[in-house]
Amino acid sequence: MKRLTQALTFAIALFPAAQALAEATAIDVRKTNGCGCCLSWMNHLQDNGFTPTGQDMFGGLLVRFKLDNGVPQRMVSCHTALVDGYVIEGHVPAADIRRLLDERSDAIGLAVPGMPYGSPGMGPEEDREAYDVFLILKDGSTEVYSSYPEG
Repeated sequence: MKRLTQALTFAIALFPAAQALAEATAIDVRKTNGCGCCLSWMNHLQDNGFTPTGQDMFGGLLVRFKLDNGVPQRMVSCHTALVDGYVIEGHVPAADIRRLLDERSDAIGLAVPGMPYGSPGMGPEEDREAYDVFLILKDGSTEVYSSYPEG
């Protein structure tokens, strides 16, 4: 009986971790091989309840993938992700992705063009440069979704 109680106590202790893993949101990241900032961004996603998987693509194929998925050329960054019907371009914070998924905006997705220093995966947040996250609308236009001030 003591072993059963110990096993049950252990299982109950693991339940929150198992539940969090089951609730993690899958996100497919397309990137070039060996990109350190892409891997850092994927770590940021993992730390914030996503389950990222990476697929390496050659530069030209990655650019074609971005364009085929509705990313305007002026919004391009180094990696592109797909999550629950949306495209995520660049170093978009996990909180903005979560907000998009909660709101279910009628849009293509989100983008942080370029590689702003201090955005997730691009250096410490406290030293960041100001940047905007853009909502990519289905007609290819964009609007500011959220703004991050200089840190």
